[in-house]
Amino acid sequence: MPSYTLMDKTSDQYYIDKILLGDTNAYTYLIDKYKNMAFTIAIKIVKNTEDAEEVAQDSFLKAYEKLASFKGDSKFSTWLYTIVYRNSISKIRKKKIITTDIDSYIIENHSTDLEFPQIEAIKKGEQKKYVTEAINNLSETDAFLITLYYMNESSVEEIEQITGFSKSNIKVKLFRARKKLYNELSLLLKDELKAIM
Repeated sequence: MPSYTLMDKTSDQYYIDKILLGDTNAYTYLIDKYKNMAFTIAIKIVKNTEDAEEVAQDSFLKAYEKLASFKGDSKFSTWLYTIVYRNSISKIRKKKIITTDIDSYIIENHSTDLEFPQIEAIKKGEQKKYVTEAINNLSETDAFLITLYYMNESSVEEIEQITGFSKSNIKVKLFRARKKLYNELSLLLKDELKAIM
């Protein structure tokens, strides 16, 4: 087994190498590191705690089984969240409760500016619960994209890998989701949001 520095031992690849060499216990590190965001992604799509827990567990199992196929072209988290996303979509398709209208077209002449300082201001303050509540009021796709982009700080490129949407489509969806989130926050915060603005 190759020798690792202390810094290497904090990297996902260190644990992946250990797992592939037969140390199954090393997978616990990756589960502990990513279980919260895996569940968060799942719950935003399936909208049910029990289903989200099942999706997250199934996704970790599938990731473990397919770990040898992980090439390291992207971050491990991006690869894992792709599995979570696909499992979540599969779960709601099986239950035949898809309510999200996934646009396949691009609106011309719109702003793709994805900055949203209001989210940052609220996220850092006591109003974080309002952001969570507002996100929960969005559609599955909108909640998922807002969570990945603003809360998990995933890049557009990482979201593209996870969802399979084109970059321009992601920007349009984020733009729309941001407007919907602002409307939700406006209803929830009213005067507080005006003060932040």
